[in-house]
Amino acid sequence: MTQRAWPAWARASEILDLLRLSGPIAISRLSWMLMGLTDAIVLGQVKGQEHELAFILNSWLPIGITLGFGMGILLGVQVLTSEMVGRGEEHLSGRIFRRGMAWALGLGLLVTMIVYLVAEPLFNLLFVDINPNDDISAMMTPQEFASETALITQILSLSLLGFMISTVCSYYLEALRRPLIVTITSYLGVGVNLVIDLALVLGWWGMPQMGGEGVAWATVGSRWAITIALIGFALWLTPALKPSEAAPANEPGRQIKVGGGTAISNIAEWGGFNLTYSIAAFISVAANAVYGYSVQVMGFCFMFFLGIGTATSVRVAEHYGRGDLQGVKDASRLGVAATFVLGVFLSVLIYVFKDQVALLLVNSEASIDGTMLAVAISSLLIYAALATTFDGLQATASMALRAQGIVWLPSAIHLASFFLLMIPLCYYMGVSLDRGAQGMMEAITITLLVAGALQWGLLEWKTARREVRHAV
Repeated sequence: MTQRAWPAWARASEILDLLRLSGPIAISRLSWMLMGLTDAIVLGQVKGQEHELAFILNSWLPIGITLGFGMGILLGVQVLTSEMVGRGEEHLSGRIFRRGMAWALGLGLLVTMIVYLVAEPLFNLLFVDINPNDDISAMMTPQEFASETALITQILSLSLLGFMISTVCSYYLEALRRPLIVTITSYLGVGVNLVIDLALVLGWWGMPQMGGEGVAWATVGSRWAITIALIGFALWLTPALKPSEAAPANEPGRQIKVGGGTAISNIAEWGGFNLTYSIAAFISVAANAVYGYSVQVMGFCFMFFLGIGTATSVRVAEHYGRGDLQGVKDASRLGVAATFVLGVFLSVLIYVFKDQVALLLVNSEASIDGTMLAVAISSLLIYAALATTFDGLQATASMALRAQGIVWLPSAIHLASFFLLMIPLCYYMGVSLDRGAQGMMEAITITLLVAGALQWGLLEWKTARREVRHAV
């Protein structure tokens, strides 16, 4: 009897290549959430400042939409550079980098101005005009909540230009298979963020305790430190400034198209999730904080999946650039398999250590309007454990699709899932049914299960169609 062979995508060499690329990327992306978690933990451990997290969470509504759009529209830098690497033309990729930097500068200046100006009217609309609950907290009125959230948003907007520029540098370095540089730089940024948090939130070294505003300034300082370092590495270690041949006529359009679909998906996912924070604030400031801490844990896990998804995207784009359809299929399926394995592992960890995670996030005595935060967060982490695998699956599958030129269908699934399903479902289960933060986490779990299943199904369907066409 002959021994059944492993699938081609499960070869040790393929797995090692995925791990070699995804590990540094995941660790690098983890730094984004590590900054946010550091901010949340510092605020959660300072008695009397627990409610300040609500300002931070809600301030990310316009910031998150903007960052998601920017990361998406600039993704073409990574995909097109990866294709050139696959063809052995990486020495000509400087034009991709320079085009991306020009877009980053223009986009960064534009969105900074828009977010700064729109912050105050936006949050007055949400928390004063639309909010059905005038009694969100014993500590503040809706007007005070809106005003402080708007101020923190305006501070955070000063980081947007730096984020756009550093995104281009990160994408370019990762596509040229230098992800470790991005990782090291990102964690230096985490260090800068922590130092400023200690100074402006805890009041170390004689500095004033500024609460949520101090967290916002820490984000601005760390983001610009990362940006300056990545610009230096990109100019020093890559062909970023090396003269290139004239670009094919369709190249600028392709660079926008690849990123455009991702931008729509990011707006749907990031905007949808950040809008749910506002829905939680309609319930109460306490519900907003408990829900927000729980979603932060999911976001932390998502960064691991983003590493697998980004690495899968790079590997798929390399095979696609060489016209290797079998390689495209194998790289896609390995990415999905790795996502499932990691997802199950993370789900078990969250469930087993939910009490310890809650106490890491907030002081055991922390409370808002009588709600003990640690106990409430622990109970919601059960839903985070259930949802996290499908959160990773929808990301990896959609990134594998876009890397082979399938852009708009994954975007449509994201729009339908995160806007048409998640937002109404969160409002219905959390506010209308009066199930609070638990109802909202149930809605998130349902949404991610649907989004993950649809993106994975689309990837398998498109892979099967490519196989049929190739065979004919």
